[in-house]
Amino acid sequence: MAYDEALADRIREALAHERGVDEIRMMGGLCFMIGGHMALGIVGEELMIRVGPDRYQRVLARVHAREMDFTGRPVKGFVFVEPAGLRTRRSLASWVAPAIAFAKTLPPRPAKPSRGSARTRR
Repeated sequence: MAYDEALADRIREALAHERGVDEIRMMGGLCFMIGGHMALGIVGEELMIRVGPDRYQRVLARVHAREMDFTGRPVKGFVFVEPAGLRTRRSLASWVAPAIAFAKTLPPRPAKPSRGSARTRR
């Protein structure tokens, strides 16, 4: 399954001022790493955000959000956002912000050698 390139460009714009951002293609989608940790990504046309356990229930309760469940079992701390919740720059930013905030609470990870699938931005 291909990911939404237009959404990828919008996320790149939203992350333009962040340091330590890498992009990695995985699972047929695109993941954005901050400080070596998965923060958000795109699976098909949906946004996937990592908010951690403390914000999980609050973010999950928002309109357009649902549990991330690749294997039929929810992955706690990760949420899918439907395209309808991403229509404006402001709405996208409201989803990206908690993912950035959570990634910044994690200790930086050393960079792994690239196998050609990652793209470092800053």
